[in-house]
Amino acid sequence: MVTECSLMVRSYECDSYGHVNNANYLNYLEYARYEFLKSIGFDYPGAIKAGYGVYVARVEIDYKKSAFTDDTLIIKSWPVKKGAVSGVIAQRILRGEDIIVEARVTWAFVDSKGVPAKLPPEWDLPGLRPD
Repeated sequence: MVTECSLMVRSYECDSYGHVNNANYLNYLEYARYEFLKSIGFDYPGAIKAGYGVYVARVEIDYKKSAFTDDTLIIKSWPVKKGAVSGVIAQRILRGEDIIVEARVTWAFVDSKGVPAKLPPEWDLPGLRPD
């Protein structure tokens, strides 16, 4: 399942070269992963309230092209791997047909102490697994 969301680049996200600062792409990817979780019915606020969390364990990013102020970006997210306590979500940021960024984010489900924990059935949703 591939989910999509969009955002417009704001001027303050750009660096002195006039393009999006590389660190801001982490924010874009985070926003899109949250939208991905909502779209598959994952109750993230409910998981936090129950004492769990979803931590980012690793981020791999390939920067392909630059994005600029007022660009409309589409962020696609989809699962590529799922284990008992962790998984990988692939993401792609596009401006039209141009690929701006490709990323793979490894996540881990954790308990209230930050220790990896098996996902309880209410959060172990089919949308977390690759097709």
